[in-house]
Amino acid sequence: MAKPSFLSLLSLSLLVLSHSSAANRQPSKYQQQQKGECQIQRLNAQEPQQRIQAEAGVTEFWDWTDDQFQCAGVAACRNMIQPRGLLLPSYTNAPTVIYILKGRGITGVMIPGCPETYQSSQQSREGDTSHRQFRDQHQKIRRFQQGDVIALPAGVAHWCYNDGDSDLVTVAVEDTGNRQNQLDNNPRRFFLAGNPQQQQKEMYAKRPQQQHSGNVFRGFDTEVLAETFGVDMEMARRLQGKDDYRGHIIQVERELRIVRPPRTREEQEQQERGERDNGMEETICTARLVENIDNPSRADIFNPRAGRLTSVNSFNLPILNYLRLSAEKGVLYRNALMPPHWKLNAHCVLYATRGEAQMQIVDQRGEAVFNDRIREGQLVVVPQNFVVMKQAGNQGFEWVAIKTNENAMFNTLAGRTSALRAMPVDVLANAYQISQSEARRLKMGREEAVLFEPRSERRDVA
Repeated sequence: MAKPSFLSLLSLSLLVLSHSSAANRQPSKYQQQQKGECQIQRLNAQEPQQRIQAEAGVTEFWDWTDDQFQCAGVAACRNMIQPRGLLLPSYTNAPTVIYILKGRGITGVMIPGCPETYQSSQQSREGDTSHRQFRDQHQKIRRFQQGDVIALPAGVAHWCYNDGDSDLVTVAVEDTGNRQNQLDNNPRRFFLAGNPQQQQKEMYAKRPQQQHSGNVFRGFDTEVLAETFGVDMEMARRLQGKDDYRGHIIQVERELRIVRPPRTREEQEQQERGERDNGMEETICTARLVENIDNPSRADIFNPRAGRLTSVNSFNLPILNYLRLSAEKGVLYRNALMPPHWKLNAHCVLYATRGEAQMQIVDQRGEAVFNDRIREGQLVVVPQNFVVMKQAGNQGFEWVAIKTNENAMFNTLAGRTSALRAMPVDVLANAYQISQSEARRLKMGREEAVLFEPRSERRDVA
């Protein structure tokens, strides 16, 4: 009998680990200490409050100290990367889900213990004056495009490069309340290159003692680095990046030259059809980290007169079972609505990607903590079990939502699959002090399941 390979044993151990810790989403130590603070009086649709400029792009941060972000244990940012812009290698203290709003690019995710399977040919590097042959090799490169969701485990280093002709725009949500984060509720990004002082300063604007920051090599003795890497002192100082003023997103002078296979027509067609494997053959080193959520043919719920919903969860992107996160893309047509509903087992971070909608959120007291319009570019946090309803405006409404459970579930209060439809008529009649016929009308008034077409068209306001 053949002995199991190292990778198979590693995959099995991670699978057991993820299942053993997946019984419940455990709060962080910070959340345990502050458990009584999730008393939301008012929610707001917010735009980023902090903007950090770099050489080849900009990062905008939402205020993670705001009550709604602290309640859900999340942090969010938006990156805009110019063509040939490189987001420097870094890692975070919490698992992250990234949604690609616009553009395309490539990313490298350095998973510890995995082999360097991308290898260059046996040729001298261009410009190398020595006679020694150089053969580059590195871990797998992943492509992404508009509409993709990218899943990143906590503490795993990654970089991102815009190889397209237009700006690359992404929205990232970090789940700082996740069990993978053993620190407090503060988002932390550890850079492996550059001198991202400005980003760190703004990120911790309310903690002045952390304003002077750089990449992780900066804190080590230069002599120790030189000996560790077998390089001279000048190279060691370059690692520390003290004189690098380009910021956290740098401009690549020429096209980034890395080892990567050409994209075949078959791969493109397969992605367009939404075909994917079942995840059973994945190891941690071969795990899919990217899944498209924009393709209309992939919709899980569809109403031709109202819109569609598409989910990415642990069933179609198995790595999310380890991250304990999921995502949803929603589209509402003109004036269509999603009836009152609540997430049973997750907080929801909703980002408006197009159009606008009237949105209401109600807490356990029956108080409306949000009753306003949410517009493109704004973000709102919907706490677990809070009841939410949204109705699209005259131009329709689209959103992406990141949820703090790998298989987030919701229930509705109206429609064919709602909680009220599941109740006996007599229970409704007595609960609401109405007649049997009124209770039947209340129960059977809508035949749609989740997405409702408008009963009457609203007129545009001149």
